Amino acid sequence: QSRPRAGPRVNAGQREDSMIRSALAFAILAACTLAAMAQTQLTDAQKMERNKRNVVEFYNAVLNEKNFEKAKTYVGATYIQHNPIGADGLEGIQGFIDFLRAKFPNNKSEIKRVFAEGNYVIVHVHAVREPGQRGNAIFDLFRLDDNGKVLEHWDAVQPIPDPATAKNKNGMF
Repeated sequence: QSRPRAGPRVNAGQREDSMIRSALAFAILAACTLAAMAQTQLTDAQKMERNKRNVVEFYNAVLNEKNFEKAKTYVGATYIQHNPIGADGLEGIQGFIDFLRAKFPNNKSEIKRVFAEGNYVIVHVHAVREPGQRGNAIFDLFRLDDNGKVLEHWDAVQPIPDPATAKNKNGMF
């Protein structure tokens, strides 16, 4: 009688080596997958830094460069304007840039401070419409989407008074 032939004999040491190789391959695959996921997902701090950078770029494109094509690359699916003299949407941004070009071509806005919390960014700005003027102190608040695009804008504007009439020497900035 003939016995059924078994496959090649594997000793315990070979089985152990095979299991170690399989476990090591799995661990490497898992580590690579986790590393790739970590690279694609920004931390909250990274998102806030990206949001601050995007708002500064957007602000400079609109107010200083008066460049609609550049500005619109920082705008999300919608743009809601809360300043009552500004219109919503890209048309509102284009209209504001056209207004600045026509009426205040020398307008310059200097961002003094930038703050971020979640998807909100605040800039504290010294804006001068014409050289030689004191200008305005402005707080602009922007809401951004999860991809760092501007969706919404609010502002508060305060004319900078003559320093001789100020009740303190602290300045606006």
